[in-house]
Amino acid sequence: MLLPSVLRTVVPMLAGWIITVLAGLGLHADSTAVAGGLALAVAAAYYLLFRLVERTVEKLGGPAWVRTAAGLLLGYARPPRYESTDDVQALVRASRG
Repeated sequence: MLLPSVLRTVVPMLAGWIITVLAGLGLHADSTAVAGGLALAVAAAYYLLFRLVERTVEKLGGPAWVRTAAGLLLGYARPPRYESTDDVQALVRASRG
């Protein structure tokens, strides 16, 4: 489940950056656009690093405090959990509860 969480974080940031760069209808990239791209790369690397720490500690049975610390550095102490289901009604109920 690591790839979906990475994609759900990085893809919107990347799309937002591309839209910002192209918003003026000029297809040039100035220093602000480059700085935005660099910020995106740093944010993605930060997220990936701590998400990998979380996942590795979980898989290898490492100390729980390391996983908690990595999660807190991502903004929430527990990693995301996704259920696989084709029942749309169940997904809607779960999102409201």
